[in-house]
Amino acid sequence: MRIAIALRDRLLVCTTDAAAQSSSQSSSSSSDTATASETGTQRTVAETTAGWTTTARLSGHELQCVAASPNAPERLFVGTFERGLFRSTDGGETFDRLETDDVFASEAVMSLTISPHDPDVLYAGTEPSRVYRSTDGGDSWTELGGLTDLPSESEWYFPPRPHTHHVRWLEVDPFDPDRLYVGIEAGAFVYSTDGGETWHERPDGSRLDNHSLATHPDREGRLYAAAGDGYAESDDGGEHWDHPQEGLGHRYCWSVVPNPADPDQVLVSSASGASTAHTASRAESYVYRRTAGASWEGLDDNGLPTGDGVVRAVFATTGDDDTVYGVNNRGLFVTDDFGDRWERVDIEWPSEAATQTPRGLAVIGA
Repeated sequence: MRIAIALRDRLLVCTTDAAAQSSSQSSSSSSDTATASETGTQRTVAETTAGWTTTARLSGHELQCVAASPNAPERLFVGTFERGLFRSTDGGETFDRLETDDVFASEAVMSLTISPHDPDVLYAGTEPSRVYRSTDGGDSWTELGGLTDLPSESEWYFPPRPHTHHVRWLEVDPFDPDRLYVGIEAGAFVYSTDGGETWHERPDGSRLDNHSLATHPDREGRLYAAAGDGYAESDDGGEHWDHPQEGLGHRYCWSVVPNPADPDQVLVSSASGASTAHTASRAESYVYRRTAGASWEGLDDNGLPTGDGVVRAVFATTGDDDTVYGVNNRGLFVTDDFGDRWERVDIEWPSEAATQTPRGLAVIGA
């Protein structure tokens, strides 16, 4: 198994079993040495704990997102704010910076997603808001134009940098490779039904400050949205939305994940606002679970830290029934019963991470 955690200033690559043995052997010979690209900034420090080997990569960069596909498990993609996009083709042992300067409008890569239909097809979102597609595993890129020609674009803005905005989330529909969902922070939910040739904005009931989106491989049309202005669900591919909010005591929502075993069960991380979600010194965040037709229930005191001092969690799943991984500033945790009980994953957790807010999480099963 391989887990990649994007912290603010480094990527933690965590491996176990056969992958851990290989990584540990490699790290023992390369620890504290720079990789071939980005010399002096990609230093590695490997620690082994309880069968897990944790190695820090891309240290010193300002990370924003990470993506991986089970259909190409040796590849990892990482977006940074100041140096664009990095790719590993050896499971996170080494990274190369991809040459995107002649295509991307900026080096601030805020979001990434890999198509579930083809691991060579991936999408990147930037600040300012643009969407790009690669069909060859990141070797070359094309801009999907027209996004900023939408009528609402003049109303988009990111509060900490109100002169601009960005693509916070990208998601490809598991039933239609040409159907792409885009979350703009802040200002719009946007979707395309033709691979980015044309765009549709702000459909009925959609949230405006979308932080994460999710789909389900067993429920065509189902779309989940965790947004700064609340939670929402769609059953027609984002064209109309409902707002099941009862019981959701904190409605600044950040990460959303459905149960791989049941599209009617969903987890969401949330807080009362941006400050208590993202700033460790003022943090107070929570996790909620909902089953269709029922109210949200808070998941407290079950092994996953919540409440005072805890920043909003980021979730990911391998696709195994009832199993979800979650990371916050207290560490990495896993549940195999969809939230009833969580256990800490015994990886080496840097002390500096206690004051950071995780930016992304990718989990590739054994």
